[in-house]
Parts: sequence; C-alpha cells; structure tokens
Amino acid sequence: MRLDKVDLNLFVVFDAIYRERGVTKVAQLLHLTQPAVSNALSRLRQTFDDQLFVRTPEGMVPTPVADNVIGDVRKALALLSKSVGVNARFDPATSEKTFRLGMNDLAQSLLLPRLRQQIALDAPGVGIHSYYVDRQSAAEDLKSGALDLLLDAPEFNARELSTRRLISLPYVLAMRPDHPLAGRDITLQDYVQAQHLHVSSRKKGRGQADVALHARGEKRDITVRVHNYLVAADIALHNDLVWTVPRVMAERTGLSIKQVPFDMEPLSWNLFWSKSAGDDPANQWMRTLIKQVLDSDG
Repeated sequence: MRLDKVDLNLFVVFDAIYRERGVTKVAQLLHLTQPAVSNALSRLRQTFDDQLFVRTPEGMVPTPVADNVIGDVRKALALLSKSVGVNARFDPATSEKTFRLGMNDLAQSLLLPRLRQQIALDAPGVGIHSYYVDRQSAAEDLKSGALDLLLDAPEFNARELSTRRLISLPYVLAMRPDHPLAGRDITLQDYVQAQHLHVSSRKKGRGQADVALHARGEKRDITVRVHNYLVAADIALHNDLVWTVPRVMAERTGLSIKQVPFDMEPLSWNLFWSKSAGDDPANQWMRTLIKQVLDSDG
C-alpha cells in the first residue's frame, strides 16, 4: 500500500464504522451522506483487499484484518489530531458523545445514579453505555477505543494502560437477621466453620477474605459463588450463609451486619484508560467527573 495513493479521510470513516458498527450513524456523525460513507467503505475494502466489516443483525462486525489495524489507525489519527488541533476542546454542554464504561454491577449501582445526575446538569447531550467487560478483553477494548474507561481492581494488568486510584471500600459480614450467628459477635472460628456466599466475576479464584485467611493458615467453605451483587443479596436474605461484602453494599440490603473477625484488605477500585487517550479532553473530563462523584459519596 502506497500512502501517497490513499485518501487519509478514509481512515476517519474506518475508525467511525469500527466504533459505531453502522453506516447510517457514521453518516450522521461525520455529516456525510450515507452513499458517501458506503463509497468510502468500498474504497477502504479495495485498499486493504478485505471486507473489513460484515453486515449482521447486530450491525457491522469487523473482520480480523480490521481488528488488527484499528489500534494503529487510531494512534495515527490521534497524532494527526494533536498536530493540527492543539487547541481542540471538548465542550460538555454541546457534546453528544456516548462514553463506554466497563464495570461490574456494584460499581454501576454506586456510581451511575450520581454520575447521570451530574451529566444531566452539565452535559445533557452526553450518553453512557456501561457494561461488564472481562479482564481478558478489557485491555484490548481500551486500546482499540471500543471502551473509553474501565473501573476495576488495582491488580488488573495495566502495563500498557494509564491508571489512577479511585476508592477503597471496607468489608463487613452480612447475613439474614435470623441467621444463627446474627445475635452475637462472630469469632474467627465461627467464620471458618460457617457456609459462605462469594461474589466474583471469575469462575474460580480467591477473594480478599481467602487471601487474608490463607495468611493465617485458615480457609472457608464457599457454598455459593455468583457474579452479581444484587443476586447475592437476595440469596443471603433467604439462606443461612455468611457474605463478606463491602459495607456500602451491605447497608442497602436489609441484612444483619457484623464486623469481620480478622484483618483484611478493603476492596479497591482504579480507573484505567488507554495511554493514547491520556490527552483527549473528553476522556479527561469523564475521568475527573467519575472521581468527583465517588469522592462526594465518600
């Protein structure tokens, strides 16, 4: 491919189709006609000698070739944008950008209600799409631009990403009010002999409580393991299980709350983003807003 024979505007269209998964939406965003976007896609296909995007009921799905080049295309566009638009600004009041945020259901319940309230005041045209992203694909989604920000534990491998500390949430024990242990202080022996409920996005692996117990030569019996905090709360309400959970969640459930009978690290969350988005005004604005919302709840 000779670069002097390629219209660089085609890469803007390529990036937009990859992000929006549809020709019609891209035409609206780029202020082009739909035939013009279709023509640009046709020229891109000739340039790469590949279909690049395949039409499905879920939208235009990228081919492996498109997946392989999107990262380089976005880096190149970011460099060009930085060079020719040093004074480019993001105006929240007029923006219609949709931010894609990766987080679990606990983070969504703590962050999104307040975040949406603030956005409605400061940036009424801005949208939020939030969903869970497993760690195996999260880094690639951030680097490709399919995801703007990820909220996850600090242990997430962030070598190729930028990150900042957000919040730490201390743990308590939660159980139904008529649980046999609910009427008294719980000892370490009580804890390890009880049956436990555990929330994790992974199919297996230790939680913070298991790490702390292992250091003491102890372990617990996890009888039920689920990946959703709201489901866990309902299970705990109807079964004699001990749930080690962040206090901020336990206080919303109507469950009896007890102190953890040993020292354990709190649940910590960091915010992650692609290094290529570090200077993006829109990304910076959302990072600041998320931090402010969590701090104000704090």
